[in-house]
Amino acid sequence: MFKVREILVPVDFSAHSHKALNYALELALNNDARLHIIHVIEPPVYPATWSYAQVGLVESEKELCEAAERELEELRQKYCDRCPNIVTKTIVGQSAADEINHYAAEHKIDMISIATHGRRGLERFLFGSTTERVLRTAPCPVLAVRTPLHHSEQDKSAD
Repeated sequence: MFKVREILVPVDFSAHSHKALNYALELALNNDARLHIIHVIEPPVYPATWSYAQVGLVESEKELCEAAERELEELRQKYCDRCPNIVTKTIVGQSAADEINHYAAEHKIDMISIATHGRRGLERFLFGSTTERVLRTAPCPVLAVRTPLHHSEQDKSAD
């Protein structure tokens, strides 16, 4: 039997990631599992001619980390009454997908619950998909929680 003891939820603090978190929370409660909630910060890429701005980049990254840690703590506080075994972490890395999968392998995660924004076509090509990259390379099963782009899609799925 497949036991789920460690569940990872990468969040970007959007409504999409909150939906994936809610799925993971229910699974954690039903399996007496530990819930890992992480946020990955990818440093912005600036052209080489912007080297004068690098002094401010360190401060910006620090501020981003502090803000993410505050939001993660708010999430932990919000759910700790229902699920007391919650771990939160902010990670800075070049690729969110790589950092998510590295964390999953390092912490022996049994399942990842991650949101997908439902992008298609050109939008998906231009923005890529962290979820898609996680699905392809994850060291464990992945629950991809899709949130419809429009209410009309939600209405269609209800039929």
